[in-house]
Amino acid sequence: MTDGTPEPAPLAADPSAGTDAAATTATGSPAKTTKAFWARLDSPFPVGFFVTLGGLAAVLLGIAITNISTVLIYIALAMFAALGLDPLLKWLERHKVSRVWGIVIVFFILLVVGVGLLWLVVPTLVTQVTQFFSTLPATINNFMASDFYKWLEGVFGDGLTDLIDDLQKFITNPANIAAISGGLLKVGVGIATAISGLLIVVVLTLYFVASLPAIKDSLVRFAPARNRPKVHAMTDEITDSIGAYLMGMVVLAFFNSVVAFTLHLILGLPYPLLMGVLAFTITIIPLVGPVLYWIFATALALFTSPVSALIFGIAYLIYIQIEAYVITPRVMSKAISIPGSLVVIGALIGGTLLGLLGALIAVPVTASILLIIKQVFIPKQDAKL
Repeated sequence: MTDGTPEPAPLAADPSAGTDAAATTATGSPAKTTKAFWARLDSPFPVGFFVTLGGLAAVLLGIAITNISTVLIYIALAMFAALGLDPLLKWLERHKVSRVWGIVIVFFILLVVGVGLLWLVVPTLVTQVTQFFSTLPATINNFMASDFYKWLEGVFGDGLTDLIDDLQKFITNPANIAAISGGLLKVGVGIATAISGLLIVVVLTLYFVASLPAIKDSLVRFAPARNRPKVHAMTDEITDSIGAYLMGMVVLAFFNSVVAFTLHLILGLPYPLLMGVLAFTITIIPLVGPVLYWIFATALALFTSPVSALIFGIAYLIYIQIEAYVITPRVMSKAISIPGSLVVIGALIGGTLLGLLGALIAVPVTASILLIIKQVFIPKQDAKL
């Protein structure tokens, strides 16, 4: 136009001109369209090739993790043992003992205690285990001759006698015991593997205890610099609570062992030392361990004396309540508190996946996840208005 009015910009493309014209810009150059990864491939062969490679890589990674699962369990067990010993080392540091000398003192004490237990407990334990299996038939016969068994037989019928007879024949047959354990060769290999694994865990624990502060500092450096103070404080809180929890579980299991040993000794129940060791092993499982041992030990005591079994069951049940409401809050005062339902769920899941180790570490792992949720996720959600 000649009146000075600017001409309107031409349309990028006339819609009636078709798709080719619509893809042309005002300058006449084709418009750039973004295509998906799959659409940019000219042939399905590269797609199938890359997908197959990804699947094979995932399968190989799974196989590799499965093959080194034992090593990963050793590492996890050693790390948790190091975290359990860390509160003791910090206590020594607060009393003007360097960390190096604290490590030497702690491991020397553990060595002395371990050698003492092997020297005093193992021979007696082996003797009691041998006596247990050798006197088992006589114990079952005495139980079947008792008035309590006659009452049970009147309740459940003659099938109870057949069940106990079959159980006695199965237990007293060495072939069945060998079949359960996989044979003497497999038992020997298992013992050798357990000893070598214990040595590996001890060595790894020594390295982790010595380098635990450096390990935490290295992990904190993965966080952005502005968040490192908060991450460092959270890491210290998690590791301190895990260490306090593990030390507390060992202390509580030791108390359970002493109570079980004392009750068996006072009531005249057989194999007090064996039952004390079993109490320590079972009750180290959080929350459900004492209940499991209470059921197992009471049922086993029935074969010796129903009255003694009743007294033991009542006395140990009273101790469980005292432990839950008096001892545990004092011992676990520095550990992270989590709901009892999550303790049971975590112990069940961990025990199913990794056995005793999984049941032991499931609770501190659950507590750590809860702590991260409370200090990271929930504040972010509260900040969203």
